[in-house]
Amino acid sequence: MKIAFQMDPIDAVDINADSSFRLAEEAQARGHTLFFYTPDHLAYQEGRITAKGQDLQVQRVQGAHATLGAMREVNLAEFDVVWLRQDPPFDMHYITSTHLLDRLASTTLVVNDPFWVRNYPEKLLVLDFPDLTPPTTIARDLDTIKAFKAKHGDVILKPLYGNGGAGVFRLDANDRNLTSLHELFTGFSREPLIVQKFLPDVSNGDKRVILVDGEPVGAINRVPAAGETRSNMHVGGRPEKVGLSARDKEICAAIGPLLKEKGQVFVGIDVIGDYLTEINVTSPTGIQELERFDQVNIAAHIWQAIEDRAAAR
Repeated sequence: MKIAFQMDPIDAVDINADSSFRLAEEAQARGHTLFFYTPDHLAYQEGRITAKGQDLQVQRVQGAHATLGAMREVNLAEFDVVWLRQDPPFDMHYITSTHLLDRLASTTLVVNDPFWVRNYPEKLLVLDFPDLTPPTTIARDLDTIKAFKAKHGDVILKPLYGNGGAGVFRLDANDRNLTSLHELFTGFSREPLIVQKFLPDVSNGDKRVILVDGEPVGAINRVPAAGETRSNMHVGGRPEKVGLSARDKEICAAIGPLLKEKGQVFVGIDVIGDYLTEINVTSPTGIQELERFDQVNIAAHIWQAIEDRAAAR
């Protein structure tokens, strides 16, 4: 198949951690041809969805991991699969790219389905499963957020459309910074904030469970660094091997059918203790860590699901 990757610059990725690189590597091993472009080069031109990018070959040699051809413009309708793999923030630039990729639906399989990526951003889809999630409020109004904190005492405050652990604050019962943080966030953004009851189990790790076409294929545990609340690997969290608990499987059974129905082929969910905190559909990570811990080829699982979907079209 002809595969296009819409992603951040490939020359900057860590080949031992980046999930997009691993997906490209497995696609190439399966005989597919690769094309790379950044979202800035996606366009609508008089009825065609086009991208300016380069043919791509990959190898597992850091610094020489991507061989790129000459820059050229392509019609994405001529590709079998387009991967939506740029990292958040989930801003209007991101949202616009999903609107443009929607227009390929009759000719090309876009993964994950951009319509539902747009409608199911990480911290909002969990609202459909209140019995699985910690107490949560989404608001811009300071009094509403204060009332939630007064009720629950120890809370996590973060931007609704943030990523990678950026802008995440724990505010315990004695904290006096809520008003200042609210002023800070609302001073540069019109977006609401999300506030959740703090889960002490995060000290034992924030589990990333990977689902392929709605089925769990494994998990890694991300343990916060000493003195940190955040467990994201971008901010020093340590990955470790872990299995799926009965509760993890219960959560996956509840959300998996919806993910499969809506074309969310590769999804990473975050579980702290017994609670689901995020459903990551924009550009999930964790493939390489899971493959190393469990000695399984998760990328092959993902590509098999994609090849099956492409054949069914």
